[in-house]
Amino acid sequence: METRRRSLVKSLSWRFLATIITASVAYGITGEASFAVEIGLLDTSIKFFVYYLHERAWVRIHYGEAKKPDYQI
Repeated sequence: METRRRSLVKSLSWRFLATIITASVAYGITGEASFAVEIGLLDTSIKFFVYYLHERAWVRIHYGEAKKPDYQI
């Protein structure tokens, strides 16, 4: 089972990488570093919480999970 702490750490690590990607793309399009950072931070603040909630929702969905055996030896 995935713990809340693990979901949180995964959210943080992914958002760090995604922020760099988003800011880089924004900088490449606009050529303005401050605007690119603003876009990256806004994107991160919104998507961080959405990703965390998404992860927690999937903990409750058992689709595709292997069935646990009734007993173990």
